[in-house]
Order: sequence, then structure tokens, then C-alpha cells
Amino acid sequence: MSSKPIVNVEGREFVMEQIFDAPKELVFQAFTEAERLKHWWGPRGWNLSTCKVDLREGGIWHYCMTCEDQAQGEFYGMESWGKGVYREITPGERLVYTDYFSDAEGNETEGMPATEIILEFSEQDGKTKVTSRSIFESEEDLNSTLQMGMEQGIVETWERLGEYVEQQ
Repeated sequence: MSSKPIVNVEGREFVMEQIFDAPKELVFQAFTEAERLKHWWGPRGWNLSTCKVDLREGGIWHYCMTCEDQAQGEFYGMESWGKGVYREITPGERLVYTDYFSDAEGNETEGMPATEIILEFSEQDGKTKVTSRSIFESEEDLNSTLQMGMEQGIVETWERLGEYVEQQ
């Protein structure tokens, strides 16, 4: 069984780590293959309705999460578009990308903070430790994103990842 995530917020960085009960190769693929991402990306009640991955340096990951849970009230039916631009890829080991809020065409949303994401994957006794470091331009950008519910959303997303990889 996967561990609970450990979260640390310091300065302009949001760091989360978790150990998943799955091989490193599978966990890396879950982060980099559209067909796998569709099974787990997004908080509970949200579905990855659009997902395109061009996994190469300079390539783009463009996606849309749609709220399908009527119990989430005003969020029901809402779409949340995002775009990642890959800067560094070390297969099975490390991903670095800049994450943006975007629209359906992939245009970055002005006034919304961009984030540098560094994901590192390491094997631990047949399981996989993932460390995610989200670096914002300023503490204010990090705080505004936290106020939007980022921590709860990413914790739920990684819970879904744990459930997904354990079923593979």
C-alpha cells in the first residue's frame, strides 16, 4: 500500500513526497503517458477529459480537468485547463517542466502564477518514492495558489495515483 504524502511549504516552494507500492518504471509512465494520466490525474470528482502529451524537451503536456461530481456544487461542470512545457526528461528518474494555467488552445492564462515542477523518482525496496518540488516566482504566488486549494487537490490526485498503480 502507498504511504501518505508528506507536504512541506517553505518560502516559495511546495514540496511533496510519497512512496508508491509500484515499480519506478510504472510510476514514471503514469506521469508521462496520456492514457495512464487519464486514469488518475485530478482531485476526486474530476476527470481528465482532455490529455495530450508530447514527451520531449520543449514538448507540451496539455490537459483539461472537468468536475463531474454534482456534490461539489458550483464546481460541477467546471473545466480547468493546464499546460506543461517539458524542460528536462531523464526517463524513469526525473522530469522538469513549467506548469501554466491555460485555455483550450494552450494559451497561458495571464495573471495566474506559473510553476517550475521538478519530479524525482527513486526506487526504495521495490517501491517508488516520488518527490515533487513546485517552485513559484514568489511567496505571494505560492500563497495565492494554496488559497485556490492546491494542496488538497494534489494530495487527492496522488491518492488516486496510488490506487491506479496498485491495480496495474
